[in-house]
Amino acid sequence: MSSLTPSFQWLDTPEALDAACEQVADASVIALDTEFFRENTFFPVPALIQFTAGEEAYLIDPVAVPCTDRFRALLQNSAIKLLHACSEDLEVFQHWAGVLPVPLIDTQVVQGFLGENPGMGYQKLVEFWVGETLPKEETRSNWLVRPLTPAQCHYAALDVIYLLKVWTLQAEKLAMLGRREWVDAECASLIEQAGRSVDNDQQWYTRQRQLWRLLPRQMEAYRLMTTWREGETRRRDLPRNWLISDKLLFAVAEKMPSNRFELAEVEGVKPVLIKKEGDTLLAMVKQAQHCDEATLPKRWPDPMHPTFKSRFKALKKAVTGKADDLGVAPEMLLRRRDIETLVMQDLAGEPLIWPTGWRGEFLNDALVKALEERAS
Repeated sequence: MSSLTPSFQWLDTPEALDAACEQVADASVIALDTEFFRENTFFPVPALIQFTAGEEAYLIDPVAVPCTDRFRALLQNSAIKLLHACSEDLEVFQHWAGVLPVPLIDTQVVQGFLGENPGMGYQKLVEFWVGETLPKEETRSNWLVRPLTPAQCHYAALDVIYLLKVWTLQAEKLAMLGRREWVDAECASLIEQAGRSVDNDQQWYTRQRQLWRLLPRQMEAYRLMTTWREGETRRRDLPRNWLISDKLLFAVAEKMPSNRFELAEVEGVKPVLIKKEGDTLLAMVKQAQHCDEATLPKRWPDPMHPTFKSRFKALKKAVTGKADDLGVAPEMLLRRRDIETLVMQDLAGEPLIWPTGWRGEFLNDALVKALEERAS
């Protein structure tokens, strides 16, 4: 167990929140964390927001207090904002505060660049760097119930207090290896992606692993339906699957039904869905059937085809080799999805979009060579 008994303040009024912001206004590093609920909504429901710049943690009750201008300013001042595995936390800040915490350092990203497990959980990270074991009992507790228990408050406070201790040690090793710029670039891209999340609606369809099974018109129908679904789930604040799942949209795209009877024959489509959304889905299928062929997406290559597999294997080997040289996990250099995209571009005869920045410097020569050897 942790040997530390944390000191914390509970903030449930705008005045208390602003006074706490004043306390940390001159800090160079601020650790942040959130607890939220997300079972029956699209957007996370914030239940607790924690921050600290030292030994005292501040616990904001977002159920009771809206975000203040002073806290917004704190999130965007020049201090480093520390988070661990930040993607959902960023959604909480964007939804509750209307801004993202910048400049950002994600300690999970840092760990990937230090050659350890890139998906290391927070408790393991604290154990690895500080040698302390954090309590696990409260991880799954209901953070929306008030009042929070002393155990919940201790857990929440320790989460941010130890984050500062971990970062201090990580930063030393980063500096020694000369990789701080890599981390800054990677964390800046996380902020950029979070800021673009609405624009990504159009590209949601590309996440589908079976996309190669669809013909171009089916792909266009699937693209239109996933784009519509993304917008609707935001508007109605519903989880995606509560409206309609990817699996079901894919099945509709495969069948391309032209009327309600054909839609009803698609496996998994229930009468209530036809009643509520049937006409909308059929209209999008019809739009895909009639759109100009020149505007259709290109068909994706089959990842099981020997040509695809051999190129993928060659690129993956090049990435793994470079990762071994650097002592980092291969996925920190190039993720599987990015390697697949390169192969698809290559097989489709499209211009290849190579990695940029420090990744490009380390990887591109090896990637080009791997593809050239495979092609010959």
